[in-house]
Amino acid sequence: MVFKRRDRRPIWQIAVDFIYPRGGWVRAFEYVKHRVRRLPDTPEKIARGIWAGVFTTFTPLFGFHFIVAWIIARIMRGNILAALLATFFGNPLTYVPIAATSLWFGHRILGGRPHDGFEVSLAAKFAGAGEDLWHNFMAIFSPEKMDWHRLSLFYDEVFLPFLIGGIIPGIVAGTIAYYLSVPVIRVYQNRRRKSLQAKLSQLRKKPGLAPDGGSSPG
Repeated sequence: MVFKRRDRRPIWQIAVDFIYPRGGWVRAFEYVKHRVRRLPDTPEKIARGIWAGVFTTFTPLFGFHFIVAWIIARIMRGNILAALLATFFGNPLTYVPIAATSLWFGHRILGGRPHDGFEVSLAAKFAGAGEDLWHNFMAIFSPEKMDWHRLSLFYDEVFLPFLIGGIIPGIVAGTIAYYLSVPVIRVYQNRRRKSLQAKLSQLRKKPGLAPDGGSSPG
């Protein structure tokens, strides 16, 4: 296949590259920024896409962030590709503060508060939910009874608070990203447009070229 990698990466290498990509997160950020600035769309539409992508990272719908960002960007009439690229705002370096902030707001809004040691037990709740999913799946093919206790606990103490609590910080972060992006993208697009016009003018001044950029008749 044309787009298939020639060097197949082992699973452990894929996991390592996800946590810390080759070249570092700074290089990955610069790549995403470069791609966003060069999108052929208005600064406002691109920024609306960025808003959708950044907001999506404050939801607990891991594995579906691309789909959620695409839906929100379509509703907001934002740039779809910008929305997908902006989901990289959520990465292994930012997931912890994003989750902590969303859970804090969620528990406050729902009238509860995390108990002591909640952060330590958070990983255990994720693991327990995963074990319940696997157990219930295997129970379909065996006489074992399904057990939803740990999944129910995960939903009540993690998923629902995360989902509700991520709305406020998601809106704030997305709005900040929007208002920072619009002027930056506009300046970049104007600078790039002037640069292309200058190059075109130089080409037109070269001998042997017609005013419209084509070759003059001999």
